[in-house]
Amino acid sequence: MKVLLIEDDVSIFDVICERFAQWNIEVIGPEDFQHIMGTFKKEEPQLVIIDIQLPAFDGFHWCREIRAVSNVPILFLSSRDHPMDMVMAMQMGADDFVQKPFHTEVLIAKVQALLRRAYNYQETIQSDVEKWNGAEIHYDRAMVHYMGERVELTKNELFILKVLVKARGQIVSRDELMRKLWDDERFVNDNTLTVNVNRLRQRLEDIGLLDGIITKKGLGYMAVDA
Repeated sequence: MKVLLIEDDVSIFDVICERFAQWNIEVIGPEDFQHIMGTFKKEEPQLVIIDIQLPAFDGFHWCREIRAVSNVPILFLSSRDHPMDMVMAMQMGADDFVQKPFHTEVLIAKVQALLRRAYNYQETIQSDVEKWNGAEIHYDRAMVHYMGERVELTKNELFILKVLVKARGQIVSRDELMRKLWDDERFVNDNTLTVNVNRLRQRLEDIGLLDGIITKKGLGYMAVDA
């Protein structure tokens, strides 16, 4: 699936790209903000996310232009919270509205719902298997196999494990993990992260996979090879 994200805040654009990639959703941006329809026609996205406040023309203009040629699902993503903004978005043909600041899990859920309705889309985490310390990590099934045993992980546990294993041998700071997990540290505290890491360790120990994740006091966590 391909999403056209019409958003001029680079930090927001990058966060959405990173999180959507975990669900096999490609995110593209406009080549420039004065010729968005050129990008739309060239890329043929399955969904469009539009901010209201944009360089040149606002999001309402581009929503109207897209609706004139396509029934693609459109979702507004904006910090403007006046009820009339939401009403105007829907009257222009938008399918949903998410207000900033937002949690990416909420945005992903809304995007997946729109894609399901429009294309019978089935969301899946990237399907790949990684070998680590004799174990097989099945990212597509949120499962770890080791010595004939297996354990299922929650989305957060799986994401933490994936970040650490991809960076094996390197320390990943707690701050970096929190940013990657929840995109904004306001949504999580140290205790929440500690609980998730400890629970992940316990699940791995339950199948005999010991000491694969170590704590570097005051620095963060590291996945190590046996």
